[in-house]
Amino acid sequence: MDANGTPLALLPEFESEPDAMFLLWKDHTAIDEASHITQHARTWGGEDFTRFVGGTYSSEWFWAKVWHVLKTNPAVASTASHWAEHCDWIPALLSGNTEPSTWMRSRCAMGHKALWHASWGGLPPEAFWKGLDPKLLGVVQSMPQACHPSDALAGRLSETWAKKLGLEVGLPIAVGAFDCHMGAVGAGIRPGDMVKVIGTSTCDITVSSPQALGDRCIDGICGQVDGSVLPDLVGLEAGQSAFGDLYAWWTKLLLGPSLTMIDDSDLHGGEKEKLKEQFRQQIILRLNEQAMALPTEPQVVAVDWMNGRRTPHADASVKGCIGQLGFGSDAASVFKALVEATAYGARAIQECFESQGVNIERVLAIGGIPHKSPLVVQTLADVLNRPIAVVESQQCCALGAAIFASTAAGVYGNASLAVEAMASPINRVVEPREDWVSVFAEGYAEYQRWGATSNTKESA
Repeated sequence: MDANGTPLALLPEFESEPDAMFLLWKDHTAIDEASHITQHARTWGGEDFTRFVGGTYSSEWFWAKVWHVLKTNPAVASTASHWAEHCDWIPALLSGNTEPSTWMRSRCAMGHKALWHASWGGLPPEAFWKGLDPKLLGVVQSMPQACHPSDALAGRLSETWAKKLGLEVGLPIAVGAFDCHMGAVGAGIRPGDMVKVIGTSTCDITVSSPQALGDRCIDGICGQVDGSVLPDLVGLEAGQSAFGDLYAWWTKLLLGPSLTMIDDSDLHGGEKEKLKEQFRQQIILRLNEQAMALPTEPQVVAVDWMNGRRTPHADASVKGCIGQLGFGSDAASVFKALVEATAYGARAIQECFESQGVNIERVLAIGGIPHKSPLVVQTLADVLNRPIAVVESQQCCALGAAIFASTAAGVYGNASLAVEAMASPINRVVEPREDWVSVFAEGYAEYQRWGATSNTKESA
């Protein structure tokens, strides 16, 4: 952003510059920067500032992305006065606050992605950044050290945006947070729950009281941050870098030549896009139906790291694979293997938490896929060997935001009361099938073996 908090991509001179645009988590360009941050945190001679984010800094996170742009794009680097998360910019924009140094920064964003922690007084000290790269020091100095849970007031709706939105001037605006954390709140998360936000990727959110967690730092996850989900509780995050994206990739692979033929046809542009979307929708439905009819025994094995691994132990350099193919392998059997791979990835996350004493009593599923694919939810239940509670609301992230808005506005005295009154009920509970559980236990062992061997230097 410039000095007035305007994203550079909204300025004429940068409107076509990718590095000036919003940097999505899915962009893993900053792998090297993330690796250097991790290594520096372990060796610089002071506090390991990654210990509350699972011990490994990710290329999906704030500092890796900022550093990559600072190193590779001098024009953006010299023009940018401030850097911020989208969830901090939107409340500031709506309230008319053009001074980024005064923005109410999100505890969720700062804690999970920017190495903020109360025990070291906020962000890591200047000495840490100087030893990493002095370019980062200016970014740190432009950011406030304080950050806030989402029940806090970030500002009030400005006259400009009130007119655009048809709302009342001065409406309270709560501090922002990431979609998955808001979604967990909309689902009614409580200690002992694991809320799986299942879409293009997954985020897995649980909460714990500070007393129950004690001094433990949970290794291999995406952070444990006091107040990142609900005030007064520690939010713990994990996830998978590909889930629905994995299924979409497979359909794209199958449809590639057909879509090219449509592009080369005499149809008009709008008709071409309509026909291609019909193809995509039909093939994913057909693959689900055919995969559900396949035998119990896994025929093909897959590993779900096509976009790297988020958890356990973030590593954007690892690759996915599909194995044990034969002439009898068809599109549906590969699709079934990919669904199983995503479920096995979910089991690895659950075991990462439980092996370190984080108790998971209930699994809730939100997002688009749980409402669209019975195959995926049933496979998850079988692989995890526990019931999956599918939450009724299909807009849990928006519902979580509304819960915090109502708290910041004073409709409810605190976030817990708002959750009790507003959180979504459960739509249905999918039970594991006893005869499939043991089969998938063997499949999970095979998944682990393939994941380990397909990403060694020898196999490469």
